[in-house]
Amino acid sequence: MSFLKKLFGGGSKSSDPEGMYFYIRAHKTGEVIRVRLHRQNDLSQTDDLQGYFARKIVVGQKSFDRLEAYFEFDRNRRFVSGEVTGGELVEREDYEAYLAAQAQQSSSG
Repeated sequence: MSFLKKLFGGGSKSSDPEGMYFYIRAHKTGEVIRVRLHRQNDLSQTDDLQGYFARKIVVGQKSFDRLEAYFEFDRNRRFVSGEVTGGELVEREDYEAYLAAQAQQSSSG
């Protein structure tokens, strides 16, 4: 379960209780992009009424390449699985490391 919390930032719920955060690394550029899903507005119910799903088109700041993310949730809106076309789901730590590396590059050059 801690892996799932790390994967979509299940920590500071008090600041954004309806937000679920996922992190995606684009295969082409290596950019790590944060994606926010609103627990009530962004999830659609599955046809069999047994869960929810969300589909997002994600575009980073480095490139205009489009990544398609598909997320599945159980009937309690808890994350079950996800797929990314053109990228992969990564953990919050990967996103933070990416931001730190970008900040270091911009300050040194």
